Amino acid sequence: MSFGLSATAVELIAAGVAAASAGASVYSAKQGAIAQKHAGQAAIAAANKNAQQADEANNQANAKSPDVSAMLSANLAAGRSGASGTMLTGAGGIDPTLLTLGKSSLLGG
Repeated sequence: MSFGLSATAVELIAAGVAAASAGASVYSAKQGAIAQKHAGQAAIAAANKNAQQADEANNQANAKSPDVSAMLSANLAAGRSGASGTMLTGAGGIDPTLLTLGKSSLLGG
């Protein structure tokens, strides 16, 4: 049943249908690739967000705080040994040998 079409016309129609099918296949493949790329980017963004949240939770769980009692005892020990590391020594001034830092003069020479 060729409906009055010649063999050449039938072949041309078949070729056109095949070309349209191939074009649709290429378009579908391209759309699939775009969708896959977007899905990959979304997965990376979600992984980065989860990693950041895990890091923040870890930091919160392992929060560091200063050891106030150790600082207090160190300050008290320094206070018992003299001027407590300050240059405010009063009318007597400061011993010049404390300023030389192992050098023979104040200028380092």
